[in-house]
Amino acid sequence: MFRSMKKTAKIVASLVVAAPALAQTTPPPGAGIINPNFNASRPRATYPMPYGAPIAEEALKVIGRVVDYLAVNTPARVVSRATGAEITDFTAPNPDATLERGSFNIVGYEWGVTYAGMLLAAEATGDARFRDYVDQRFKFFAAKAPYFRSLPAPEPAPGANGQGGGGGRGRGNPLRAMINPGTLDDSGSMCAAMIKAHRAGLGGDLRPLIDHYIAWIMNKQQRLADGTFSRSRPLPDSLWLDDLYMSVPALAQMGKLTGEPKYFDEAVRQINQFAARMFNREKGLWCHGWIQSMTEHPEFRWARANGWALLAMVELLDVLPENHPGRAGILDLYRAHVRGLAEVQGQDGRWHQLLDRPDSYLETSATAIYAFCIARGVNRGWLDAQARGPMAVLAWHAVTTQVDGEGQVENVCVGTGMGFDPAFYYHRPVSPLAAHGYGPVLLAGAEMYTLAKTGKAIINDEAVMFGRATGM
Repeated sequence: MFRSMKKTAKIVASLVVAAPALAQTTPPPGAGIINPNFNASRPRATYPMPYGAPIAEEALKVIGRVVDYLAVNTPARVVSRATGAEITDFTAPNPDATLERGSFNIVGYEWGVTYAGMLLAAEATGDARFRDYVDQRFKFFAAKAPYFRSLPAPEPAPGANGQGGGGGRGRGNPLRAMINPGTLDDSGSMCAAMIKAHRAGLGGDLRPLIDHYIAWIMNKQQRLADGTFSRSRPLPDSLWLDDLYMSVPALAQMGKLTGEPKYFDEAVRQINQFAARMFNREKGLWCHGWIQSMTEHPEFRWARANGWALLAMVELLDVLPENHPGRAGILDLYRAHVRGLAEVQGQDGRWHQLLDRPDSYLETSATAIYAFCIARGVNRGWLDAQARGPMAVLAWHAVTTQVDGEGQVENVCVGTGMGFDPAFYYHRPVSPLAAHGYGPVLLAGAEMYTLAKTGKAIINDEAVMFGRATGM
């Protein structure tokens, strides 16, 4: 898709490490109830982000800009690789067929999160834009997957057979990750989103794709000897915290869809076995990577990977039966993680690229994931609303400052492998074309819309509170 020189310059300029300072703002109008008896003559504070109780209509405006931007920049058409012309005759295989290239990979794991965010936004707000976005693209996949499966076998993609990576853009066949998954990146996130769409009656006949994905996860994904999902990069027998999200939500959703306990049991087992190696109980934070051959395990607490872990637990808690023997342990781990995150939240509501290193830059995708996961915990009653509600609201307000007028999400860390030195994480670029930011923003906005509708967040004594306003 062609972009103006101005847009190109914006994208290039965004590939920097440090996020820009935010303008000082005052609370938005109507941001809750202000106690009129509290020292009204005292000067009011200014903040580097909006401050106040969330407003449902404002949340919808933010995620509305996002869906409008994505609807234009993520086409779903089959075109000729050579000419770019649309292909409409699918009666015979055409080896030149590919997907029209938009700004993002609409079959990658990042877009699995985006489809999930769209579905939640549709459910929360009733706005048809979000529903239609998912319905149209999933119907496209359901209809075209058999056609692309009929094409000549593509060249194996990097990362096949459990070697990690992949990300969905295999050489030759644009639906390679869907019709021939080779990693958790290829399978789990999209599978979870498709099951959610299937349960909502959207997307056409998705069950063959769902079953294909889940079979890979359960039967073909590489594991350690104790069954923990692993990869062979960057070193043999590597655990990536990211893989909790790339597996657990799909397993959880499959348990909900089929009623088969084995899927719930596997999801619980994966979280517990990852936690035994990678969760620091004292700090309440996870490390990004763990290598079985190491005698010491460096703990680099990368923000987005912590987000994937928190999101995996939330996805599981949403559907795990109340009487499941593993539920109490997952809920305890989720709460411990939220406590750890509370200790390292930045003054403007965002979190740092390395969570416990405040000289690393402030990052949007992780902040949006935390805003969603904590707001979901408040809305579901898993967390103390009075203690954790303000934390989620502040995070959401910070996220809104990172969504520009066009709907692009700023200051998102690009795709990131595993590292064992601080420079690797400190100097990862940020870009509005980093696909990882869009789904989390949609999830956060949808959940904040729901939270705002409860009316439980107020301003009392000039601070965001959850409860009843009181006098002096």
